[in-house]
Amino acid sequence: MAVYAAAAAVLAGVESRQGSLKGLVYASSFQNVKQLYALVCETQRYSAVLDAVIASAGLLRAEKKLRPHLAKVLVYELLLGRGFKGHGGRWKPLLDRHQARLKAELARLKVRRGVSRNEDLLEVGSKSDPASQVPRFVRVNTLKTRSEDVVDYFKRQGFSYQGQASSLEDIRALKGKCFLLDPLLPELLVFPAQTDLHEHPLYQAGHLILQDKASCLPAVLLAPPPGSHVIDACAAPGNKTSHLAALLKNQGKIFAFDLDAKRLASMATLLARAGVSCCELAEQDFLAVAPTDQRYRQVQYILLDPSCSGSGMLTRRLEEPGAGAPSQERLRALAGFQQRALSHALTFPALRRLVYSTCSLCQEENEDVVQAALQQSPGAFRLAPVLPSWPHRGLGTFPGAEHCLRASPDTTLTGGFFIAVLERVEVPSAVSQAEASIPELTSSPGPRRKRRRRKAAATPSTQPGT
Repeated sequence: MAVYAAAAAVLAGVESRQGSLKGLVYASSFQNVKQLYALVCETQRYSAVLDAVIASAGLLRAEKKLRPHLAKVLVYELLLGRGFKGHGGRWKPLLDRHQARLKAELARLKVRRGVSRNEDLLEVGSKSDPASQVPRFVRVNTLKTRSEDVVDYFKRQGFSYQGQASSLEDIRALKGKCFLLDPLLPELLVFPAQTDLHEHPLYQAGHLILQDKASCLPAVLLAPPPGSHVIDACAAPGNKTSHLAALLKNQGKIFAFDLDAKRLASMATLLARAGVSCCELAEQDFLAVAPTDQRYRQVQYILLDPSCSGSGMLTRRLEEPGAGAPSQERLRALAGFQQRALSHALTFPALRRLVYSTCSLCQEENEDVVQAALQQSPGAFRLAPVLPSWPHRGLGTFPGAEHCLRASPDTTLTGGFFIAVLERVEVPSAVSQAEASIPELTSSPGPRRKRRRRKAAATPSTQPGT
């Protein structure tokens, strides 16, 4: 199948440092990006295990025309993936000749390491790495189902539901086929680390979104009520966009921008599968979007998750083997773009609330960007104090930075992340108090809606909570 050759090419490109895993997947000519990305990620995750099995079985010595990266992909599919089941094309006869030996070597490896499951092979030798202990977070897509129904479904599949977690220790203790409800986010289920749900029917039907907990926080903290108009400034791949749509209950409008046409096409597929109907996609640079455009006159909420170094990503060691901290030159370039994007977002006249987030650990992309943007708009916006019980706060580089949130595997059992919530100090003068407090559902409301708006103007508006 073409997917195996494409996956092997991506793995070879990553190893030779031609680019990141995700970037090479999107640059590939293979059409099913989701399938290719899942296959490459899982093959890379089991890379050391596959290397050991292939070497012990002598596969590359016996099949001299078989390239190492392709061998790794094929052996993953045979032993740890779906299996070929008659769909391996010209590679199936080759793997059939070595199937018994490869399976035997995998079994011997488990015996030597004292484990019984394939997943347990990943944990051997990695107990000291906090990233390896981050659980599998699964967001229930409330546009299609309810958390209670998903819990019942997993219970019927033999999973043991442990109720709502009360602490990080409850989550750390998860093993086997047990799962919990996250203590902070009511639509987030927590499974043991390394749980693979890519082939689960609820995931494939769009009822579940595989999304790290830290990545769920931006939409939750933006908190747009149903009927709002929202901008997702750098939207692809789309998990946060689908989360915004779920919070809006598909009522209102999301304007989602991204410059990469291929990522945008993949995002459109993701949103369709998730049942999102309130989103308008645009292949456009957010910096080129005019805040005075009439289409955005009702936008009161903006989510800005710009391109960043990815230094907090759990998969970064897999995507860029041996990569260290980003260079100062790259950080300056990224921070310059991030600051321009944030300052631009703050110029939208009806804006009331903005969430700025990155999956970076670097101060230059986080606190420094937020501080510079606030200094450019003195007195207009402030950092909102959110989640006071969250254990990991922003670096104390300027007054108020403690209102920012940070996340990491060792402190929050999540990927590395940074989040700042900015809110307007006063309602913008270009928008009436009533318009700011009651989001419009149509561009030309009837007389009854206008009467309601006049009545509402007598009541002070309130800032939405988090």
